[in-house]
Amino acid sequence: MKGGHAIESSITTCRSVHQATSRVADLHGSLRVVGTSGLWVASASMLLPFFWMVSTALKPDGAVMVLPIQWWPSSPAWENFRRLSESFPVGRFVLNSVIVATSGTVGQILIAAMGAYAFARLHFQGKDALFVLYLATLMIPAQVTLIPLFVVMRFVGWVDTYQALILPQWISPFAVFLLRQHFQTIPRQLDEAAFIDGAGHWTVFTRVLLPLARPALGAVFIFAFMGSWNDFLWPLIVINDTNRMTLPLGLATLHGRWTSQWNLVMAGAVVAVLPIFLVFLAAQRQFIRGLTLSALKG
Repeated sequence: MKGGHAIESSITTCRSVHQATSRVADLHGSLRVVGTSGLWVASASMLLPFFWMVSTALKPDGAVMVLPIQWWPSSPAWENFRRLSESFPVGRFVLNSVIVATSGTVGQILIAAMGAYAFARLHFQGKDALFVLYLATLMIPAQVTLIPLFVVMRFVGWVDTYQALILPQWISPFAVFLLRQHFQTIPRQLDEAAFIDGAGHWTVFTRVLLPLARPALGAVFIFAFMGSWNDFLWPLIVINDTNRMTLPLGLATLHGRWTSQWNLVMAGAVVAVLPIFLVFLAAQRQFIRGLTLSALKG
């Protein structure tokens, strides 16, 4: 009898454990559904402005402010982009932005990579204090440096030039910090092996560390390119010539010219967003991997 009661008790315990496990699994499944639904709602809310921008860019004149809201035009007006290019020097603005963003990004990556190598691999007195002081410049708002920087550019005669748009981008404490963190995750044994083979610091930097730092370089590239492409305040201050205007500054002029023709304004916005979107799609894996690896070591 005692054995039968023990078996029944074991069976009851197993059933209770199974029921508890089922409840936990159901709760976990419900939470996952709620979490997934929340992510879909958040994604849709972030994508809605971009969808509306494209939709407005393809609407004909007079169809932007109609009620009820027309989420997508029945007959997309692709000629809006042709009208934009014929009535406004968008091509020149895009070319200026490509020149400024590409040159500024390449220069920033080169200088930041060399600075990061010095902070991560070289040994000199006061290195840590200098690095902390360098990082402290991140707390200075960019707006504080605009007037002194403009005074310097006027003193050297670079107002209304590409140099004024490109050279200030080459100094980036954040890029130095990100690359330095990534360099510290690379084993020093690789450097020592290269030094034993007769390599110098430049060879170690260019042939050992840089090839292994491609994810971090991709992340810096995206940050730098997006920041340069979308920069509006500094070009507004230092550029007056229409032939030197970048795309964000040109779009501001476009908005002032066609205040009521929002379809043309949104067409210009699509032209401005598309290159950034393509750059991120091409380098998103390197971007995510670079941020992840660079955060592993303090």
